[in-house]
Amino acid sequence: MTQAPAKPNRGYGRWTPLWFLAPSVITLLLIGIYPTLFALVTSFRRYNITRPREGFPFIGFDNYVGVLTDSTFWSSLFLTAKFYVTVLPIQIVLGLAIALLLHKPGMGLLKSLARVTLVVPLATTYAVVGLIGRLIFNLDFGVANQLFEAIGIGRIDWLSSQTGAFAAIAVMDIWQWTPFCALIFLAGLSMVPGEIEEAARLETSSKLALLRYVQLPYLLPGLTAVMILRSADVLKLFDMVFVMTRGGPGSATDLISIYIQRVGFRIFDLGTASAQAILLLIITIIISRLYIRLFYREVH
Repeated sequence: MTQAPAKPNRGYGRWTPLWFLAPSVITLLLIGIYPTLFALVTSFRRYNITRPREGFPFIGFDNYVGVLTDSTFWSSLFLTAKFYVTVLPIQIVLGLAIALLLHKPGMGLLKSLARVTLVVPLATTYAVVGLIGRLIFNLDFGVANQLFEAIGIGRIDWLSSQTGAFAAIAVMDIWQWTPFCALIFLAGLSMVPGEIEEAARLETSSKLALLRYVQLPYLLPGLTAVMILRSADVLKLFDMVFVMTRGGPGSATDLISIYIQRVGFRIFDLGTASAQAILLLIITIIISRLYIRLFYREVH
């Protein structure tokens, strides 16, 4: 007995999938692709919006040459790299420690509450994190100074000293992104086959050996993702630093994103700022490829 052919759905046509995809594609084009292409084109022009009578002539690679010979640009980039190598190892170590604690058997309710708590810093916007940081490190009523006074150290003018301001933004970045590392590592640990991990626990009592030979291969993909996302995020970190210190005092927290903002929206030299942004995009791609080549390993 042959089965009757299914009746076509009158509400579903050839172009129906396209209509479902169209809003996302249009949004991506408007928010992601178009600004990138505009910045790329602008980077090859003399584009100062305070001098519209001069026009926006094509000047080739002059903006890129100017950026590459700009000592302030390299100083800000070096400071950003210093910030990155300061916060990332701490976030990885703390995140891994939290993930290993939550991966232990037992304490079901406590672990569930901890997972929910870890989401709170991630759900907090950068500007709000900056405002929280200003309150924590306030000279007169900040929590940090109250703790230091309680142990007899005394007050520290965090946001007015170069070392203190850099430490303050580092602490707030660690607070916000350590939970992200912990959740990524916890997801990696959940991929370890239970029977392999249990057998390894019976073979050795060394937690370091268990981490190195059994759990680490499953953590490497997550570690690669953390390093790529965090490197891209630090290169564009603006809101939190701007709210807390505005790049000061002096140039103590003048990260590369703060410097690009100053060139583009205070000097209004959008051509140079676009060239700087494109160079950061190239640096991000190169760093990402290096991380994938050096750290990423497939688990077979």
